[in-house]
Amino acid sequence: MQELIDRLVKEANVTPEQAKKSIETIAAFVKEKFPMLGGAVNQIFKAAK
Repeated sequence: MQELIDRLVKEANVTPEQAKKSIETIAAFVKEKFPMLGGAVNQIFKAAK
């Protein structure tokens, strides 16, 4: 997960905190719109919590 945060910091020019919040927001959105993917999303993004 840190790799994704680092990439967002570098490429999107955001702070690490903003990158982490972005990941959390995207994960929540995907789980809301596609509940059947909730377990997979939790597994993929669990390190972001």
